[in-house]
Amino acid sequence: MSQKQTLPNATAALVLGICSIVFGCFGIGLILGIIGLSLGSKGKKIYRENPEAYEGYGTLNAGFIMSIIGTVFGGIYVVYWIFVVAILGQAAWSLSHL
Repeated sequence: MSQKQTLPNATAALVLGICSIVFGCFGIGLILGIIGLSLGSKGKKIYRENPEAYEGYGTLNAGFIMSIIGTVFGGIYVVYWIFVVAILGQAAWSLSHL
C-alpha cells in the first residue's frame, strides 16, 4: 500500500486564510487572502487530478474558505477607507471655500 502525500501548500493556504481574517482590519488581509486563494486553487486543481494520491484536502479547503472571508473583509476595509477619505476631503474642501 502506498502512502498518500500531503497536498502541497495546504498548510500555507490555511495559515494565510487565518492571517487574512485576523489582519483584515489592517488592509493587509486583502493581500494575504488573495495569496491564500491562489495557493488554494492550485492545490484544489492538483487534488482533482489525482485524489487518491493526496491527503489534507480538508485543510486546503478550510484555508481556501478562510481566504475568501479574509479577502471580503479586506476589501470592505479598503472600500470603507476610500469613503472616509472622500468624505473628509469633501468636508475640508467645503470648509476652505466658505
